Amino acid sequence: MIQQNLRERIFTSLALLVSIFLAFNHNFFLVYILLIFGVFSFIEFSNLMKKITESRFIFILTIVFFLVYVFFLFSFTYFFFENLFSKIIFTIVLFSCIFSDIGGFIFGKIFKGPKLTKISPKKTISGAIGSFVLCSIFLKSSFYFLIKKFDLTILLIAIIISTSCQLGDLFFSYLKRKAGVKDTGNFLPGHGGVLDRLDGIFLGVPTGLFFISLLLS
Repeated sequence: MIQQNLRERIFTSLALLVSIFLAFNHNFFLVYILLIFGVFSFIEFSNLMKKITESRFIFILTIVFFLVYVFFLFSFTYFFFENLFSKIIFTIVLFSCIFSDIGGFIFGKIFKGPKLTKISPKKTISGAIGSFVLCSIFLKSSFYFLIKKFDLTILLIAIIISTSCQLGDLFFSYLKRKAGVKDTGNFLPGHGGVLDRLDGIFLGVPTGLFFISLLLS
C-alpha cells in the first residue's frame, strides 16, 4: 500500500512538472491547466464548506469570495505571462513555494520536535524552520543566477513567501479539520485534491510576486 502510494505520488509529481513546462511554453496549455485547477479548486472548496457550515448565507458568501479570489489570481497569472522574464519570475516564485513545502516535510520528518499548532498536528517547529531555509536557499540562488547580484532583501522576501505558504497551508488544514476530512479530494493520485497541493501556493505566489515586483521596479 505504501509503495503504491509512493508510485502514485511520483507519477503525479512528474505529471505536474510536465504541466508546468507546457504552461511555460504554450499559452494554450496554461489556459487549460488554470481552467482545470480552478474548477476542481472551486468544487473541493464548496464541498468543504458544505460540511463546515449549516448557514446558507455564510456558505454562499464564502464560495463567492473564493470564486472571485481564484478568478483574479488565475487571470493575473495568465496576463503575467506576457514575456519571458515575467514567466521566469513567476516560475521562481512558484518553485519557492514548492521548496518551502518540501523543506517543511524534510525537516519535520528528520528533526521532529515540538508541534507548531493544534490546527495541524503533523506540523512541527522544525518543519517551519525547514520551510524558511529551503525557500530562502532556492530564491536566493535563483535570483543570484538571474541578476548576478547578492541582495539581502531577497532573503526577507523568501521569509515572507514561506510564511504566506505556511499560513495558506494552515488555513486549509483548519478547514479540513473542521470538515472532518483528510484530503480535499482525490483528483491527484497520491496527493489528494487540487487544494491539497495549491493551499500554500494560493497565498504564497501572489504575495511573492507583489514584493518581488516592488524590488525590481
